[in-house]
Amino acid sequence: MQPNIFPLYLALLLASLLTQTLSAQTPATVVEDATRIRAMAKAAPKLPLELTLLKVTPELELGYVSSAAADSQGNFYLLQREPKTDAIIVIDPMGKLLRSWGKGFFTIPHSIRLDPAGNVWTTDANTSMVYKFAPDGRKLLEIKVGGQPFTTTSEFRGTTDTGFASNGHVYISDGYGNARILEYDKRGKKIREWGRRGNQSGEFRLPHGIAVHPNGNVYVADRENDRVQWFTPKGKYLGEWKFAGRVFSLAFSKKGELYVSAQPRDVAIGSEGWIFKVNDRDGSILGRVDGAGHSINIAPDGSILIGKRPDQILLFSPVK
Repeated sequence: MQPNIFPLYLALLLASLLTQTLSAQTPATVVEDATRIRAMAKAAPKLPLELTLLKVTPELELGYVSSAAADSQGNFYLLQREPKTDAIIVIDPMGKLLRSWGKGFFTIPHSIRLDPAGNVWTTDANTSMVYKFAPDGRKLLEIKVGGQPFTTTSEFRGTTDTGFASNGHVYISDGYGNARILEYDKRGKKIREWGRRGNQSGEFRLPHGIAVHPNGNVYVADRENDRVQWFTPKGKYLGEWKFAGRVFSLAFSKKGELYVSAQPRDVAIGSEGWIFKVNDRDGSILGRVDGAGHSINIAPDGSILIGKRPDQILLFSPVK
């Protein structure tokens, strides 16, 4: 288990947010791109989803809920950053606390995903540890990605997200400090990796989210390059879509529908943004939800679930 180094985490987080805010003020093209993505959002129809703000009862002291996921029973798994509280919180559809675990495992909890079998996967954006848990909290596997470059900047240095292939393999985006995608088998053995820092095809500037299409292709939210790229299961570049703004996360629904979260660069992270439903054949925008999603998951019933600063959980459910 990792030691509590919350002061280090807080310093890194504040420095990172400051760096991102300052960079968003220049150049003039940032304003132009922000105008474009707002126009794109305005032109997209609103999806027929209704918003519910989830609350945990009994009330817990929560930090930033960086990610949230849902299981087939309608329960929600939250990953949060208050070190005095368990990192992983499980609540029922009414918000009632069912169980929790993970205190001391994380330095910067980043994303939480449920694989097709219902197992819980998490990433740590500082230590590069990836954990797999059973739904009841038993640790089943840990992957120490490693290869973290030494840095004295505000980069977190670690992993960002996980995606799952039908053969049981897991893909990991390693975006803070590195700029690569890694593939591991079901036992945690590394199979391959690809990518490097840059803005050319197959390169990344902070791969922040990852998801696997039902056909097996791997989709990556290349955050600071404002785009989604996709690859064959073995890492061959296939294509990309530009979004004129930071692309944070993406996810496929049970039906294979693609959702992408993005936000303009001229505002602070988390203050404005949208979740776009995207046609995965041509990249056209089919609809939108208003809300900045650091990490998005799609529940089995088609609901969109995101964490939000400082301690909120937003659920966008199909209108009945």
